[in-house]
Amino acid sequence: MTHDRKATTKPSIKLTHHGAMIALQAAIAKAEELGVPQNITIVDDGGNMLAYIRMDGAKLLSAETSKSKAITAASHRQPTSRLDPALEVKLAIAAGGRLTNLEGGLPIVIDGICVGAVGVGSGTGAQDVEVARAALKGVGADDQIP
Repeated sequence: MTHDRKATTKPSIKLTHHGAMIALQAAIAKAEELGVPQNITIVDDGGNMLAYIRMDGAKLLSAETSKSKAITAASHRQPTSRLDPALEVKLAIAAGGRLTNLEGGLPIVIDGICVGAVGVGSGTGAQDVEVARAALKGVGADDQIP
């Protein structure tokens, strides 16, 4: 029996650890420019962590929110701020606290394909988004506006 590979597989692009480091460095540069130390998490399309940093002076608990933001953006393929606020508690409970609608999580979309996400936490929501958008620009991903 032969299998039709076109029917059972599809080609895809993947975010590499090298790409994650480029995104991370671009985000760090923006955070430094803003003067806001951040927690920055980069995940692949499955929510697996590829890169993370807690900049000196970043808020301790924002480490967790940056991870949740990245996982949420990768999972839903959209900015975290677009999740329905009415479902916030239900999503958090159902996902073991890993999903959030806090600003600062953006999917990394290249050529129309979500290859991962960035989550940023420790500044205001607007600062977190600005730093996340810098990460996208660093790897040539589509800009995401919450």
